Amino acid sequence: MDFKHKPVLAAEAIFWLNCSPGGVYIDCTLGGGGHARAILEKILPGGYLVGIDRDPAALDAARRHLAPFKESVSIVQGNFRDLNSIIAPLKLGKIDGIIFDFGVSSFQLESPARGFSYQLDGPLDMRMDPQQEKKASHLVNGLSEEKLTHIIRQYGEERWAARIAQFIVKARRSKPLETTAELVEVIKAAIPAGVRRGGPHPARRTFQALRIAVNDELDSISQALKAAVGVLSPGGRVCAISFHSLEDRIVKQTFRDLARECICPPEFPVCVCEQEPQLEILTRRPVRPSIGELQENPRARSAKLRAGAKIAAVLKREVGE
Repeated sequence: MDFKHKPVLAAEAIFWLNCSPGGVYIDCTLGGGGHARAILEKILPGGYLVGIDRDPAALDAARRHLAPFKESVSIVQGNFRDLNSIIAPLKLGKIDGIIFDFGVSSFQLESPARGFSYQLDGPLDMRMDPQQEKKASHLVNGLSEEKLTHIIRQYGEERWAARIAQFIVKARRSKPLETTAELVEVIKAAIPAGVRRGGPHPARRTFQALRIAVNDELDSISQALKAAVGVLSPGGRVCAISFHSLEDRIVKQTFRDLARECICPPEFPVCVCEQEPQLEILTRRPVRPSIGELQENPRARSAKLRAGAKIAAVLKREVGE
């Protein structure tokens, strides 16, 4: 199975990134290279793109998909939270735009061996980087009931978190839970039948929570967005595509923090922090997929894009001009 190349909100991302020939861009979540290819088609001739991803399978697929542009692309395995150290050796000079496409890819969901899907039976893995030691099975079989409850409630926003954690702990006393199908059955048993009959799949929120915890996804977002704004050229754009409320909340708040002029406590009579805004928010409301895109790709239904531009004065101050 190969990575699918249908990127979500591709036309909107190209617009808000302000892609043009000769530009230098970074795709921090390369995946199969869908957004990267769309960007490259707009920035050539003369443009250059760096693609970053944690998943070696994604990088292999991206190399194949972007082969026609190989002279204009650098592909790097890494975590976008380490953006500064990843791009430092590349000596890019100016950077005109950076894109993030958070969450799990269709390829990862549709690969049973990766363990991301509650609809396909496979090992309880969920690692985006297969070299990482921590797996979903370690959390499910090793954490206390209290810690499991916290993860499922915080990262999955699951109202039945405590009951699901209780049922997991009870089930693993007989034998460790080793597969996604086994975990799904435990979750179904924990959630009352009347609740299961309506709404989304009963395991969706728990699987989301475990995936986020395994890959430490949310803690990386704000850090990476701030690093991205820090390396952008004056007027450079940053775009972030999120797929659930937790991600979008972090993007929204981080953009707001970067756009603030003052961080002094409200009781201060005058500003003493000398804080200056670093980012102009371009999308006051998140950009959503069009009806046409939703018809072609129903998985795009929860996608939201937010964009901002680096304020030129900030870069000048950073380099001492």
